[in-house]
Amino acid sequence: MVDLTDAVWRKSTRSGDNGGDCVEVADNLTGVVAVRDSKDPTGPVLTFTPTAWAGFVRTVETGH
Repeated sequence: MVDLTDAVWRKSTRSGDNGGDCVEVADNLTGVVAVRDSKDPTGPVLTFTPTAWAGFVRTVETGH
């Protein structure tokens, strides 16, 4: 289990103005990037290695 106590959440720059359908990202933690649904801040959190997250972001940025 990843300790998210010190997570600093921010709205993803890829989240649009979708009436509250936003993804929040915490990338201030060592060795992990956490992602959650902004409408459910106490709900489930997905975690990724920084390398996996960077690959995902590159894929989104290139439109694949």
